[in-house]
Amino acid sequence: MSTKFHFRIPPVQMDTLFVNQSLLPLKLSPKHLSHSSHLSLSSKQFLTHPRRPSHSQPINLTISAVQNQQQQQQLKTQVFEDYDADESYGEVSKIIGSRAIEGGQGMEYLIEWKDDHAPSWVPSQYIANDVVAEFETPWWTAAKKADEAALKQLIAQAAEAEAEIGVGRDIDAVDQDGRTALLFVSGLGSEPCVRILAEAGADLDHRDNSGGFSALHMAAGYVKPGVARLLIELGADPEIEDERGRTPLGLAKEVLKSTPRGNPMQFARRLGLENVIKVLEEAIFEYAEVQEIMEKRGKGYNVEYLVKWKDGGDNEWVKASLVAEDLVKDFEAGLEYAVAESVVSKRVGDDGKREFLVKWTDIDDATWEPEENVDPDLIMQFEAQNGGNGAVSEIRPNVVETQS
Repeated sequence: MSTKFHFRIPPVQMDTLFVNQSLLPLKLSPKHLSHSSHLSLSSKQFLTHPRRPSHSQPINLTISAVQNQQQQQQLKTQVFEDYDADESYGEVSKIIGSRAIEGGQGMEYLIEWKDDHAPSWVPSQYIANDVVAEFETPWWTAAKKADEAALKQLIAQAAEAEAEIGVGRDIDAVDQDGRTALLFVSGLGSEPCVRILAEAGADLDHRDNSGGFSALHMAAGYVKPGVARLLIELGADPEIEDERGRTPLGLAKEVLKSTPRGNPMQFARRLGLENVIKVLEEAIFEYAEVQEIMEKRGKGYNVEYLVKWKDGGDNEWVKASLVAEDLVKDFEAGLEYAVAESVVSKRVGDDGKREFLVKWTDIDDATWEPEENVDPDLIMQFEAQNGGNGAVSEIRPNVVETQS
């Protein structure tokens, strides 16, 4: 009867990984779609226990519409006004600021007019395409190329404008699909660009309007384990869900499950996805020790086991893939578990291996168990009480050493 059990991640399945079709609107270049990090993943054994991760809240430097209106009253020469489509302000000089509409449904721009009219916020649909393009093209080009230097320069310029007139470029500006620069650089796997945008106040949990994907979903779907780890370290929510209710971890597992096996050309991508899953699981689960499996539910890929935790935590349902194979095997064979209280004796069996007489908390009779079935801590405690290391002085089959 075993008293110390383990969960373990199953061995890495080293096959192919295809790109999730639902993520294709990101339109990565062939270069980015065909390569992934050459990262190895061992089948590390560990225990998992769900917890609610604590997320640090990044400082958001983007000024809200309300804040803008308050600060605008303090400007020396102009007051920003809400746009009236029926009123003519004259000829546009240039765009001097931007802000995303609530919910990422579009953009508004602060227009500087060539006449004496004060700058005004105007929805994008009322502005000529070439005027918008002049302002936005450098930003989206930098984002879609993950150009670290260009992003730094544009963010610095935005900070200068904000200091001068109280508003600048919105770090969370959205494209026609509601995607921000952070989503693009995450899908492209640029850790420096992710850090730059996060430090500038980007919303780490922003979801787009074409699937509800967050930056972590992009990192998971496009197999970017380094970015996934960085986003989590910066405070991104690893359990955020897309429109279909999938977390980044759920998405990564879905892609892996649907990946054809046996294509050596996709080996690195498959391995990278396994590493993404590992990163996300570590963010959601923490180490714990399980006492026994109580129940089973589900079929096939959806099998879960109700586990009883050794630390007294509430029983919880855990995916079969996270449960140690030996635990599952014993449960399926109908074996029962008991909790060991102490080791009271030891002997050498007929096969020359050590056996220990174990006293159980919920069983009256002590039983002889092979060494591999006994908690090593209990063995150490027994041997410490019996001459230091409790070594057998004379090896003879079934000779019992009793506790003095």
